[in-house]
Amino acid sequence: MLRFGILSTARIGRDLVVPAMQDAENCVVTAVASRDLEKARAMADRFSVPHAFGSYEEMLASDVIDAVYIPLPTAQHVEWSVKAADAGKHVLCEKPIALKAADIDPLIAARERNGVLISEAFMVTYTPVWRKVRSLLAEGAIGTLRHVQGVFTYFNRDPGNMRNIPALGGGGLPDIGVYPAISTRFATGAEPKRVQAVVERDPEFGTDIYSSVKADFGGFELSFYISTQMANRQSMVFHGTEGFIEVRSPFNADRWGPEEVELSNQSHNQSQIFRFQDSRQYRREAEAFAKAALSGDRSEIVSLESSWANQRFIDAIYRAGERDGWESV
Repeated sequence: MLRFGILSTARIGRDLVVPAMQDAENCVVTAVASRDLEKARAMADRFSVPHAFGSYEEMLASDVIDAVYIPLPTAQHVEWSVKAADAGKHVLCEKPIALKAADIDPLIAARERNGVLISEAFMVTYTPVWRKVRSLLAEGAIGTLRHVQGVFTYFNRDPGNMRNIPALGGGGLPDIGVYPAISTRFATGAEPKRVQAVVERDPEFGTDIYSSVKADFGGFELSFYISTQMANRQSMVFHGTEGFIEVRSPFNADRWGPEEVELSNQSHNQSQIFRFQDSRQYRREAEAFAKAALSGDRSEIVSLESSWANQRFIDAIYRAGERDGWESV
């Protein structure tokens, strides 16, 4: 069993990841840390976790954990991932693990220096939904892939929410733009070569709130838009010469709606629907990470090199939003 310590009492950990870890077969939460000891104790008591710490440093120095899960604000991810690795702990860090591709270089160095596992928490890559999409594309179920279309939107204008605070790493592209990017790269195994984009910022918050993106992957294009101030919507469609694949509830698989992948033929008069009952994406993520940390086989987890490539894509989108024409990734 891999023993996790939770570095902060953030909501995503409380509501989604810690319950999933406690339900997993090969890992367990043994400690919670907060800068407020009472908050740490309250969360530890809620999940019957035996240890609570009043500082992050104290938990990292303890021998009651083997790994940390980091759901801190984005701007703190690199700092505490490096500190955890230097303390000899494996690191599962919430996405985005960094705000620039260059900031991932110190993480790679920390991983190599300490011989630990550091991985970005892209839960979508562990779901049967996305593995089915990848297998359908690989077997040529829709012929030659020509276009991928995606959307991920929600509405949030809370000034106290970290997604609307630049200093904490807020913004639509770091929060949700990473999902069409990682899922397309995961499903196709391809990398973007150049990108065009429109990026709109909120005049009050200063964060990016809308992006419309066109990316050239060589053999196919990806177009997607994301927004933090539009009605809720999620969809991904892979369109080929002989059919198309539509992914419903592609990102928040266990909370958004039915987990389905529809495969339609060229004439759109025949289709197959593959349904997945509660894929438990956070549990699968925790189990895959624990397996990699315990066994040393890291072939199934999101590598820092993949995270670097994904963030390089996001960096290029920001640059493209400042100019007309194509921007190299």
